[in-house]
Amino acid sequence: MMQGISIYDMDKTITGKATFGPFLAYAVPRYRPWRLILLPVLVIMILGYALKIVNRAQLKEINLRLLLGAVIDSAALKKLSSEFAVQTLKTNLLQGALARIEADRAEGRNIILATASYDFYVVEIARLLGIDDVIATKATRRGSFTVPTIDGENCYGAAKLAMVEAWVVRNKIKRSETHIRFYSDHVSDAPCLIWADEAFATTPHAPLRTLARERGWTVFDWA
Repeated sequence: MMQGISIYDMDKTITGKATFGPFLAYAVPRYRPWRLILLPVLVIMILGYALKIVNRAQLKEINLRLLLGAVIDSAALKKLSSEFAVQTLKTNLLQGALARIEADRAEGRNIILATASYDFYVVEIARLLGIDDVIATKATRRGSFTVPTIDGENCYGAAKLAMVEAWVVRNKIKRSETHIRFYSDHVSDAPCLIWADEAFATTPHAPLRTLARERGWTVFDWA
């Protein structure tokens, strides 16, 4: 009997909007409010990303360091993440995505999140949604503290597929005996969508909608 696994991207696939900015907006006033004065620097960093001076992973690290600090208390971060997860479930979930997750679950499929978002708050969202496991960008832990440096790869694009494949191996899953579905809103997840047995473009932006049409992938509009 084939094992069923459904892997979902998170931002704009399960949630209506991206989550990192809202997490920072929630966390900074409650943890280090004085760092709000650094917002103009953040704007400069975003411009640097637009000009390709910094890459996506570097921008993520810089944003976290600027607004929460070079050393973050892990217990405080967990509390903030837990509270933010509750808020996310109340205000930023796509009901169509939740219905599809429940349908997959009713088929006996394991539900996995694979997202570029930081793991410290993704695991809290996943816990509230009853998700079986999480593949996400990892923040570096040092004892009882978290630092903004990414531990390993930013879980994005081809790196996300490599991390998903590593998760399959780590969990001793036989790929030939497993039927995998992948859901995403963004063309950056094309490597994962092509690798999966079934691909779903969910409320896709234009490039993914075009790719889905070319490849015959199912499109869901959940917004």
